[in-house]
Amino acid sequence: MTKKAPEAGGYPDRLQNFEKHARTLSSAQPAVMSAFWDLHKAAVSGGALDSKTKELITLAISVATHCDDCIAHHTHDALEAGASSEEIADALGVAILMGGGTSVVYATHAIRALEEFSGPAG
Repeated sequence: MTKKAPEAGGYPDRLQNFEKHARTLSSAQPAVMSAFWDLHKAAVSGGALDSKTKELITLAISVATHCDDCIAHHTHDALEAGASSEEIADALGVAILMGGGTSVVYATHAIRALEEFSGPAG
Protein backbone atom coordinates (compact mmCIF):
# COMPACT_ATOMS: atom_id res chain seq x y z
CA MET A 1 0.00 0.00 0.00
CA THR A 2 1.43 3.36 -1.03
CA LYS A 3 1.43 6.10 1.57
CA LYS A 4 -0.79 8.96 0.45
CA ALA A 5 0.96 12.33 0.27
CA PRO A 6 -0.49 14.87 2.71
CA GLU A 7 -2.77 17.56 1.35
CA ALA A 8 -1.07 20.77 0.39
CA GLY A 9 -0.96 22.79 3.56
CA GLY A 10 -1.39 19.68 5.72
CA TYR A 11 0.16 19.40 9.15
CA PRO A 12 3.43 17.76 8.05
CA ASP A 13 3.85 20.64 5.58
CA ARG A 14 2.90 23.13 8.28
CA LEU A 15 5.58 21.69 10.58
CA GLN A 16 8.18 21.80 7.80
CA ASN A 17 7.34 25.43 7.03
CA PHE A 18 7.46 26.35 10.71
CA GLU A 19 10.89 24.77 11.08
CA LYS A 20 12.15 26.55 7.95
CA HIS A 21 10.96 29.95 9.14
CA ALA A 22 12.17 29.31 12.69
CA ARG A 23 15.67 28.75 11.26
CA THR A 24 15.40 32.10 9.45
CA LEU A 25 14.25 33.78 12.65
CA SER A 26 17.09 32.08 14.53
CA SER A 27 19.56 33.60 12.07
CA ALA A 28 18.03 37.04 12.56
CA GLN A 29 17.71 36.75 16.34
CA PRO A 30 20.29 34.17 17.44
CA ALA A 31 20.45 35.08 21.12
CA VAL A 32 16.67 35.18 21.57
CA MET A 33 15.99 32.00 19.65
CA SER A 34 18.89 30.11 21.23
CA ALA A 35 17.47 30.98 24.63
CA PHE A 36 13.98 29.96 23.48
CA TRP A 37 15.15 26.58 22.16
CA ASP A 38 17.11 25.97 25.36
CA LEU A 39 13.93 26.74 27.33
CA HIS A 40 11.93 24.44 25.05
CA LYS A 41 14.42 21.60 25.51
CA ALA A 42 14.49 22.04 29.29
CA ALA A 43 10.71 22.28 29.57
CA VAL A 44 9.94 19.07 27.67
CA SER A 45 12.84 17.01 29.03
CA GLY A 46 11.97 14.25 31.43
CA GLY A 47 11.75 15.19 35.09
CA ALA A 48 8.98 14.50 37.57
CA LEU A 49 6.86 14.17 34.41
CA ASP A 50 8.19 12.21 31.47
CA SER A 51 8.66 13.79 28.04
CA LYS A 52 5.57 12.08 26.61
CA THR A 53 3.35 13.54 29.32
CA LYS A 54 4.87 16.97 28.78
CA GLU A 55 4.24 16.76 25.03
CA LEU A 56 0.62 15.83 25.70
CA ILE A 57 0.35 18.91 27.92
CA THR A 58 1.88 21.12 25.24
CA LEU A 59 -0.55 19.70 22.69
CA ALA A 60 -3.53 20.40 24.95
CA ILE A 61 -2.31 23.97 25.49
CA SER A 62 -1.82 24.34 21.72
CA VAL A 63 -5.47 23.41 21.19
CA ALA A 64 -6.73 25.64 24.02
CA THR A 65 -4.76 28.61 22.66
CA HIS A 66 -5.83 27.92 19.05
CA CYS A 67 -2.33 27.61 17.56
CA ASP A 68 -2.28 25.43 14.43
CA ASP A 69 1.51 25.54 14.00
CA CYS A 70 1.83 24.51 17.66
CA ILE A 71 -0.64 21.68 17.03
CA ALA A 72 1.55 20.48 14.15
CA HIS A 73 4.73 20.67 16.21
CA HIS A 74 3.39 19.06 19.38
CA THR A 75 1.31 16.35 17.69
CA HIS A 76 4.47 15.30 15.88
CA ASP A 77 6.56 15.47 19.05
CA ALA A 78 3.95 13.66 21.16
CA LEU A 79 3.97 10.79 18.67
CA GLU A 80 7.79 10.82 18.63
CA ALA A 81 7.73 10.63 22.44
CA GLY A 82 5.57 7.50 22.22
CA ALA A 83 2.07 8.89 22.78
CA SER A 84 -0.75 6.72 21.50
CA SER A 85 -3.82 7.96 19.64
CA GLU A 86 -5.83 7.24 22.78
CA GLU A 87 -3.50 9.33 24.95
CA ILE A 88 -3.66 12.20 22.47
CA ALA A 89 -7.47 12.02 22.39
CA ASP A 90 -7.51 12.07 26.21
CA ALA A 91 -5.31 15.19 26.24
CA LEU A 92 -7.67 16.80 23.72
CA GLY A 93 -10.55 16.22 26.13
CA VAL A 94 -8.70 18.25 28.75
CA ALA A 95 -8.03 20.98 26.18
CA ILE A 96 -11.75 21.16 25.44
CA LEU A 97 -12.51 21.46 29.16
CA MET A 98 -10.10 24.36 29.48
CA GLY A 99 -10.80 26.08 26.17
CA GLY A 100 -14.51 25.57 25.55
CA GLY A 101 -16.27 25.34 22.22
CA THR A 102 -13.55 26.87 20.09
CA SER A 103 -11.17 24.24 21.42
CA VAL A 104 -13.49 21.58 20.00
CA VAL A 105 -12.71 23.01 16.56
CA TYR A 106 -8.96 23.03 17.23
CA ALA A 107 -9.13 19.54 18.74
CA THR A 108 -10.43 18.37 15.36
CA HIS A 109 -7.37 20.03 13.83
CA ALA A 110 -5.23 17.94 16.17
CA ILE A 111 -7.10 14.80 15.09
CA ARG A 112 -6.32 15.70 11.47
CA ALA A 113 -2.67 16.27 12.38
CA LEU A 114 -2.59 12.91 14.16
CA GLU A 115 -4.00 11.22 11.06
CA GLU A 116 -1.54 12.96 8.78
CA PHE A 117 1.52 12.21 10.92
CA SER A 118 0.42 8.62 11.58
CA GLY A 119 -0.29 7.78 7.94
CA PRO A 120 -3.02 5.47 6.72
CA ALA A 121 -4.33 2.84 9.13
CA GLY A 122 -3.66 -0.74 8.38
